[in-house]
Parts: sequence; structure tokens; C-alpha cells
Amino acid sequence: MSHGARPRRVSLFVTCLVDLVHPEIGDATEQLLRDLDLEVDFPPSQTCCGQPAYNAGFPDQARRIGRTLLDAFEGSEAVVAPSGSCAAMVRTNFPRLFAGTPDEERAETLAERVHELSAFVVDVLGIDHLTGALPARATYHDACHGLRELGLSSQGRRLLAGIEGLGLVEMARPDACCGFGGTFSVRLPELATAMAEDKLRQAAATGADVVITGDAGCLVHLAGLRSRAGIGPRPVHLAVLLAEARGLRGPAIRA
Repeated sequence: MSHGARPRRVSLFVTCLVDLVHPEIGDATEQLLRDLDLEVDFPPSQTCCGQPAYNAGFPDQARRIGRTLLDAFEGSEAVVAPSGSCAAMVRTNFPRLFAGTPDEERAETLAERVHELSAFVVDVLGIDHLTGALPARATYHDACHGLRELGLSSQGRRLLAGIEGLGLVEMARPDACCGFGGTFSVRLPELATAMAEDKLRQAAATGADVVITGDAGCLVHLAGLRSRAGIGPRPVHLAVLLAEARGLRGPAIRA
């Protein structure tokens, strides 16, 4: 991604898990973008990106679902998602999914305009760090799709570096999968649970109050195991932590 003309208006691609399980992530993302002097719209016709069907080997069904996004974000200047997984689906897989179809050009255009939140702030807006204050100790989990398909690693950490009072300490393997993997956790639940337990134990070893991630799928998976087993620090989405640190929302990370 390169620095170009700064977008003035962005469309929020809220994603399924945020909408259904953690709506506070969508709220925090909107608050953060507006605080950065951007206009934010929310096309209500958006649905799933089609990733579950695509990963399960059903491209026709994935295309049918994916067209809802092509329609919803038609003409959007920029589209921002608080999820590396869903952003990666559109950016890397939509061009392949719609290749040779009447929607090929629309898919390529949308792929160029969709950005994961931290990449949008750092790589598109050119903001190297965000100011704010939050006394806490944190560790960072690199979600698989964002890291391996979008090259996300430094962006979230750079945004956190300007938060006064926030101590960021790395766990032993921050890039190890948490076990969610979309349909992977459904097909192999025992293995997925063991991977989540390993990740939370790594986070606990750092002494952190929170484990930060930029992907709602990882958040749901890790938070679910923590609620059942009581292991590790509380999983918190990057957008929620940044919004709280900048005074855009009430205390949440210690709840």
C-alpha cells in the first residue's frame, strides 16, 4: 500500500463476527476514524464476505455472497475493516474468486479499496502512531490472515507506541496461530482449543493485563476459552483499546 491522496470519507466494513458478537469493535472503529477527521458511512446492505463458503470449497456460494459487498461498496472511496481475515478475503481472494466473471473488474476495484484498520491508518493515512494514555501492560497477538496475507505486523504496534502508560511486551511466539482459522476450529475443535490454550499461556507468561489482536475471529476464540478455563489476560481488539486510550469511550479493558 502506498501513500496517495488522503481519503476524506470511508465506508465501514463491519464484518459478521463484529456485528453479531462484538459490536463494540465496530463502534470503536467508527469513533477512531471520525476522531481522525474522516467521514464514515455504513452501507446497511453489506453482509458476509463469503469466506466460510470459500474456505470450505464452495466458490459459487462464495461468489453469491460476495456480490453483496460488491454492490454495497460500489463507489466507496475507501473501505475499512477491523479484521485482517475479512480484509484479506476481499483483497487477496476476490480477484481470484471473480476472475472470468462479469464482476471481475468490480472485484479488483474493491480489492484495491479495502484496508484492514491498522494498515489503513499507518499505510494509507500515513499516521505513524496515535497519542493517548492508558496505564496497562499488554502483549500483541499477530493474527494469521493479517500477518501472512496482508503483511500486518508492525502497524498495530506502531499505533500503540504513542499511548502513554501502555507497556507492550512480546510473548514467546506472537505469530503462532491461536487456533481459530475460521472453519478450522469447527472441523478440529480439540486441536483448535489446544492452540488457543497455548496462546493464552504465552500471553499470561508476559504478565500482561490484556492480549491485543486486530482480528475479531481470534478475539472470539481466545475470549471464549478464557471464559471457560480462566487462562491468560483479557483479549481486547486494537480498535477498542485505542479508542479508550484516546478518551473516545469509557473504560473497557479491565471489565
